[in-house]
Amino acid sequence: MSALENPQILRYPFPSQFDGEGATRTLRLATFRSGEDPSPFFFEGRLARPQQTAELLRAIMTVVQSRFHIPAAMLGRILAEADPVVTANDDRLRFEGFSACCGAYARLDLLPGAFAGTVAGRGTTNVDFNPPMLAALARVKATDKVSLAVGADQVVLQQQESEVVEKKVKLPVRWLKGFVEVQTVQSRMQHVHQIPALHALRFFRSLPRMKTNRRATFVTRAGQGLRLSQVEAKDAVRVGGLERLGVLESLARKADRLDVYTDALTGASGWTLTFPDCRFHLVISPEVWRGFSGEGQALRSLATVDKTSLDKVRASLVWQAVIDRDQLAAAAKLPPATVDDLLKMLGARGLVGFDLSEQAYFHREAPFDVSQVEKLQPRLIAARKLIDAEKVQLKQQTKTRADFEVAGTGVIHRVTISSGNETAFKCTCPWHNKHGVERGPCKHILAAQIVLEESEAKGQ
Repeated sequence: MSALENPQILRYPFPSQFDGEGATRTLRLATFRSGEDPSPFFFEGRLARPQQTAELLRAIMTVVQSRFHIPAAMLGRILAEADPVVTANDDRLRFEGFSACCGAYARLDLLPGAFAGTVAGRGTTNVDFNPPMLAALARVKATDKVSLAVGADQVVLQQQESEVVEKKVKLPVRWLKGFVEVQTVQSRMQHVHQIPALHALRFFRSLPRMKTNRRATFVTRAGQGLRLSQVEAKDAVRVGGLERLGVLESLARKADRLDVYTDALTGASGWTLTFPDCRFHLVISPEVWRGFSGEGQALRSLATVDKTSLDKVRASLVWQAVIDRDQLAAAAKLPPATVDDLLKMLGARGLVGFDLSEQAYFHREAPFDVSQVEKLQPRLIAARKLIDAEKVQLKQQTKTRADFEVAGTGVIHRVTISSGNETAFKCTCPWHNKHGVERGPCKHILAAQIVLEESEAKGQ
């Protein structure tokens, strides 16, 4: 059993109970969070649009429970582990989830207008949305009065006189890596299209119903809407597996607009439906067989060794719903560009997420031991073994370039790290020749990067 699956000891200050009498009652859930402020409540309040919120929460689970590409023999075990994560920030609630294959990431942001209540605490927890909870969501009507209370170890949906309690479960290993990777990918995405929801709905209804994962398809602009094309063009968004967009069709009916983003490096895309008081994000990998948990895009951030500056920035995080880079830089007394890099590192450790709509990070500490993240990255482990075996040699260095030789099995690989407007990496190994940096750096580049940064740190 992984260390990330060890049971946790939660000590609650009081038992969960009902407060109040008559028709006005509140179900208070005891919660636990380590630290000086245990904060017994994350959130308590009434939903402004209960039916819409219920549909969006069910959409999260539609993504979580979907199998876009995975061996059939593994499906039962993976679906048994799949659960969403909820974060209470200073003025909003965020629900996150992955498909069973981690090729589709979904997040629902409930903004201040989505509820009337109090965000009394801050924190993140993963929860089990089991069949009774989904059944309760399906029965919610627009005229219902629905209260939602979120605690550190459970989510309770109280609908009139019926209630369903959700117990906390362990976060699957593939989610740990996926949470790391998807934030890195989103932070690079560029906004490509914005269209009214009516045209978005027409586009989603026009999508083929069969699987399309065997051919490259591009989404391009057509008047005020979108259309499919087999030819890549300017501002075209590559989509592998159009069926993954199916969850957005029913949601688009009540949305205001659709925004589309793309990552030029990997080909991943982001799709955001905006409602009057909430947003629904869907981020999909470039191909159905490429889950975010295996992309390797966060490896360079995980390899970074600037722990002192990292600790300064982390100390300034107080569950901000939107992190202001300039304010954070002033508080940590660091250059804004350095803070940008440090936020990427924190994202690689599960300590911040990225919001495409805000184009900014938000503080959320994924409920797992962040010190374990590196142990899930075999390329990074291999890179450190190369360093420990003294197989990485810095041969030449100038202000803009560093050349390394890395000993392999019966061969010497040559690594070049060049700096300019953007840092560029090259390696002579077969992995880099095949994938470039699209699937993240090879172990030789990672090893060279670590050695270079350690050398520069010693020279300061």
